[in-house]
Amino acid sequence: MAYNGFAIDKYLNAEEVTRQLDELIKKPVYSIRPDKLDDYVENYFEKKCAKSKEMIEKAKEVIPGGVQHNLAFNYPFPIVVNKAEGAKLYDIDGNWYYDLLQAGGPTILGSNPPEVRERVIDLLNTCGPSTGLFHEYEYKLAKKISEMVPSVQKFRMLGSGTEACMCAARIARLKTGKKNILKMGGAYHGWSDQLAYGIRVPGTKGLMSKGVPGFVFRHTDEFFPNDLEDLERKLQRNRLSGGTAAVYIEPVGPESGTRPVSKRFIKGAEYLAHKYGALLIFDEVVTGFRIGPGGAQSYFDVDPDLTIFGKIIAGGYPGAGGVGGHDDCMAYLGAGLDSSGKKVSKAMCGGTLAATPISCVAGYYTLCEIERTNACEKAGRMGDRLTKGLQKLIEKHHLPFVAFNQGSICHLDSVGTMHFVVDWSKPWTIPEVLKQTGIRQKEMEHMGAAYMAEGIVTLAGSRLYTSAAYTEEMIDDVLARFDRVFENCGRIDV
Repeated sequence: MAYNGFAIDKYLNAEEVTRQLDELIKKPVYSIRPDKLDDYVENYFEKKCAKSKEMIEKAKEVIPGGVQHNLAFNYPFPIVVNKAEGAKLYDIDGNWYYDLLQAGGPTILGSNPPEVRERVIDLLNTCGPSTGLFHEYEYKLAKKISEMVPSVQKFRMLGSGTEACMCAARIARLKTGKKNILKMGGAYHGWSDQLAYGIRVPGTKGLMSKGVPGFVFRHTDEFFPNDLEDLERKLQRNRLSGGTAAVYIEPVGPESGTRPVSKRFIKGAEYLAHKYGALLIFDEVVTGFRIGPGGAQSYFDVDPDLTIFGKIIAGGYPGAGGVGGHDDCMAYLGAGLDSSGKKVSKAMCGGTLAATPISCVAGYYTLCEIERTNACEKAGRMGDRLTKGLQKLIEKHHLPFVAFNQGSICHLDSVGTMHFVVDWSKPWTIPEVLKQTGIRQKEMEHMGAAYMAEGIVTLAGSRLYTSAAYTEEMIDDVLARFDRVFENCGRIDV
């Protein structure tokens, strides 16, 4: 498939990328050399980011860890940003950076696009951000989403992707009359108790879910990514304990494709979910309106029962979440009646600041601009250029790193932190896996610091989102900066 409005020209070979990642975690760790890291800390962060450091120190007095958002935890200290425009971010010390974080993915148009901002300002001058009552843009946004995403006949706005994932579980249990939830190992479906299971590293079960009692996961299980046999085994087993209400999937693989899955797997998962009477739930918090105007489901030609939206649904503005799907599923969020007038149970779902006028206006005009400007394809072309350039640099510097992408979702894996697997049939190996992931996570942070000192903001030093605001010249400048970092990488004794 050529681009044809999608972000992806040719879909990657998931098995080949997995093989490369398998090899990566067998090799010694390569990262930014300690002497160069010290140089970056001393000559960039300490000298050129002094105001950021001072503000974070003050923030620690009243904010746990000094920041409110997990994406802001960066080594050696968080950078304080006070301006975002197009493909660039600016900090309070006057430094600027190429934005490959994209607020975690949603700003496909680029940061703070004026076409959306002006509409929001108009709203603030009239209605204000929130009233608690219905606003016409609630309808306009829902209508726009239903027009763009074929599986979405109805849409319900919520406050976040986490809330949407929680809501979808309640719909699925009411619709199917079954109890259990299956989710892809390593995938992130928000931080609610029941879905904070098997996150980051497949097989971890509840190991990464501190503060959540084990009994909460009684009806939650994970299946291995890209493994249809494992998915079917779990579906069969659940028949003995209340059946499976839903199968949750990140359509390009867990953690936005960090461990990519094949087209065959996605189509097979759709078939198996329905074979066993479960709803297929596509978590398109990142892929929705980024892979294409109709989401990843349009690219894969899949018809999920429910779709999770977040982030981009409000164009980067607050109130960024929602769930959409087939009429017969969404009826459980209505007035207790389905499309035929039959009474159904109503799922408990709310949110004081869900579907505010400001979020709906911003979301509606963002989606209009994505369509008008062909933003998904533009961002995807930039993602391809970035990834091909990174692959050449990796070869040039003889590094074991792996670079791959699914359109504008790009991955630069230097240490394979999330490619490890916890095998409960060999419990004696678990401490070593957790040790290795901890070591490698630290080196990811060091690489992220090096990138930032060279003027590149990434997600955890390993994920890079391109937007339609990028030009070829910008991408080439980004690659020159990566080149300087790679030149100073070497084997690390761990």
